[in-house]
Amino acid sequence: MIREKRVTLNGQQSTAVHSRKNPILIFYFLFFTFLSCNSPYTPKPTGYFKIDFPEKKYQEFNKPGYPYTFEYPVYANVIKDSTFFDSSTENPWWVNVDFPQFNARIYLSYKIIGQYKLDSLLNDAYNLTNKHSIKASFIDDSIMHISGNVHGTFFKVEGDVATADQFFLTDSTKNFIRGALYFNATPNQDSLRPVNNFLVEDMKHLVNTFRWK
Repeated sequence: MIREKRVTLNGQQSTAVHSRKNPILIFYFLFFTFLSCNSPYTPKPTGYFKIDFPEKKYQEFNKPGYPYTFEYPVYANVIKDSTFFDSSTENPWWVNVDFPQFNARIYLSYKIIGQYKLDSLLNDAYNLTNKHSIKASFIDDSIMHISGNVHGTFFKVEGDVATADQFFLTDSTKNFIRGALYFNATPNQDSLRPVNNFLVEDMKHLVNTFRWK
């Protein structure tokens, strides 16, 4: 409520304005201010960039002198692996399947049974996978039987680990190969999941088309 009061100053009239605030309005103002300051905070979920995936098309890797063949995506490159932790590879048949668009790589390391015992190669494959058990929520292994005397195990490791998908293939008599998918990035299961799922399909296609020569 506003009212005017006329007063005389030095023989001149002036108007003084007085304001009387409504106590009910003050109460509601303070009440809603209190509620707004104490309302629960809900953080926004972490967002990630949308990724455009290429169409799946495959080509054959079948170079002379290699003891195996397989199919790999047209958006990947097969590169000979000449070093292993700054040392030379033990034979010339180690290769990497590079995915430049996704900053990822499938390492393929080949071993000759005879130079190594099969039991030793199998134990190494399981031990290398189990090294991730500290950060893994669980590890799932699936037995695989593929035509052409190709069989092995596919490992799925859940959690923020360096490589979530690995496998080994063998004919149990002469040939043994191990594969592992790595990303050149800090392990983060949530951010890498879409790309990892996309590339695992290519990894499984590689396995299903793998043949010994």
